[in-house]
Amino acid sequence: MTVPQMPPHPQIGLVLHPQRDPGEVAGTIVGWARSHGAEVLVREDDAGRVPAGARGVPEAEIAASADALIALGGDGTMLGALRLAAARPVPVLGVNLGHLGFLVEVEPRELSGALDRLEMGDFEVEDHPAVILSAGGEEMVGFNDVALARIPGDGAVQAALTVAGRAYGRYRCDALIFATPIGSTAYSYAAGGPVVSPMLDAVIVSPAAPMAGISRPMVVSAGEPMELELLPESGSPALEVDGTVLRRAEPGESIGVRLRPNAGRVVRLDVDRFQRRNQVKLSLLDLPFLPEDVRDLAPGSPPPLDST
Repeated sequence: MTVPQMPPHPQIGLVLHPQRDPGEVAGTIVGWARSHGAEVLVREDDAGRVPAGARGVPEAEIAASADALIALGGDGTMLGALRLAAARPVPVLGVNLGHLGFLVEVEPRELSGALDRLEMGDFEVEDHPAVILSAGGEEMVGFNDVALARIPGDGAVQAALTVAGRAYGRYRCDALIFATPIGSTAYSYAAGGPVVSPMLDAVIVSPAAPMAGISRPMVVSAGEPMELELLPESGSPALEVDGTVLRRAEPGESIGVRLRPNAGRVVRLDVDRFQRRNQVKLSLLDLPFLPEDVRDLAPGSPPPLDST
């Protein structure tokens, strides 16, 4: 759907990749904001990484005040921006400073035009669900996936699953992954899970390297809350959210799992082009080459340089 224009003097929050230099891209955003009456907010710890003109504030202020977020990096940075805005979803624009990037849409050379369209409201919003884990009075939000992953040297993940109050079975595996449809092409896909349409509100449950019990992925509807109990004989797996380890889970712990629809809002400027790009990117994952190696296979590629 098309969304209303930004307010007259919008606040734009920047979310930066933890290592990559935002360089000229951040400069483009700060310069655009200065000429359009907008204010750029950035985390206090990142203020020294961007040009003068961006205001360093606590992360909580960005989450509470920003009218839109711009993620500079790859999919991991985009996921971090979505988690930052999960309590108050605002449009998130992804600028690709990474490699493949399934969530980010805009390349640096396209940024100026994208900012103009963001200001005018000339874009569509792609609503993203999130997997919510509830354990010990805390909630964890994952837009790709949440996972319980075995720590090397520790025991396997052993857990019993209940779906909508009904006992469903047990797992004994190296990792147990709960993915959103958008995240079905990430960790879950690598573990043998299906690619699921983003139009479906569901959770994909995929065991990695299963040794006993349930050994196949399954898809559970958003209307069926799940409960996972780590069995006494289980190891103490890492609890990961979108690839980031939060803590260790303990045998005997019960974890609630549910889907929250419309938890994140991603800016899409050209939906058809984005989907075509992603089809190509997904096909590259199954090739036995690195993405840069594929260029050498294309017809008309220049011969390698003579090293002699």
